[in-house]
Amino acid sequence: MGILEHVSLKKYNTFGIDASARFFMEVRSLEELRRVFMEKALAGKRHLVLGGGSNVLFTGDFDGLVLRMCNKGKQVVERKTDSLVLKVEAGEDWDALVAWCVDQGWGGLENLSLIPGQAGTSPMQNIGAYGVELKDVFHSLEAFEKKTGQVRVFGPADCRFGYRDSYFKREGRDLFVITSVCLKLSIGLHRVNTSYGALSHELKALGFENPGIQEIRKAVMAIRQKKLPDPAILGNAGSFFKNPVVSLETFRRLQKAHPGLVAFPDQAGMKLAAGWLIEQAGWKGYRKGDAGVHEHQALVLVNHGNATGEEIAALGMAVKASVFEQFAVELEPEVNII
Repeated sequence: MGILEHVSLKKYNTFGIDASARFFMEVRSLEELRRVFMEKALAGKRHLVLGGGSNVLFTGDFDGLVLRMCNKGKQVVERKTDSLVLKVEAGEDWDALVAWCVDQGWGGLENLSLIPGQAGTSPMQNIGAYGVELKDVFHSLEAFEKKTGQVRVFGPADCRFGYRDSYFKREGRDLFVITSVCLKLSIGLHRVNTSYGALSHELKALGFENPGIQEIRKAVMAIRQKKLPDPAILGNAGSFFKNPVVSLETFRRLQKAHPGLVAFPDQAGMKLAAGWLIEQAGWKGYRKGDAGVHEHQALVLVNHGNATGEEIAALGMAVKASVFEQFAVELEPEVNII
């Protein structure tokens, strides 16, 4: 097996944190994954499965085995008149997949354009953007069970999707490795989702009156490129915190005290814009050393060059405490802090 020792993880995480892994391996097949968990020398050691590294913050070296999923492939496994099911291996780049599907004329993923990461990690977070979540196009996934070496198929109910949440982020976190994902996509007649305010405004600004999936992708990319820093230029992991969901009673109380409060309807009440809360608490554009809050989007914490994971994590906790002090609203990190 190609297991390496003392490998820098700096180029494998979008924060650009210079942490190292005691052991490191790139996994390209199910057979390689099975051999890893049969290896007696690695029995009992910590394992971390790494996709694109776009949702992780290393606060130190990882004293265990980091497995980077590099298995590739896409295959249509079911086709009907107006839809198909596409099986995607875990190591496929997410935005490259979205671009490819849009080019094929297959709809469903266009609102999820330009989200960094890999296909295999998308169900863990139930990634979402501009009115669409992964669960809206999810068909099933295959996951390798570490303990038994068997592959298990999970349907939508098994995954227990929630807002930026799933079974694999909680109870199943250390039990399985997602090896492939199946997505249900539309053919021909697409039901595009333009309900998100910023998206509809951008479509109008671009002159797209009757947008199709190509136009949706272009608009989403335009919004993200204006609002969010490119990790290749400025280290970040996108949104550091989830948008908190509060009851209608709490929302009305906050709105009365803060008339400019930005919020959106949610099944459980109202979803508050965490970026607005952070900005109102005075953190937008803040910088201490190389750890900072982005100047254009307060929801994004950034590494200006040589910040450590501990420094960025400490900044995140300071932001969280400040928002709670001012609004009595608890922010929950979206990033996986290790």
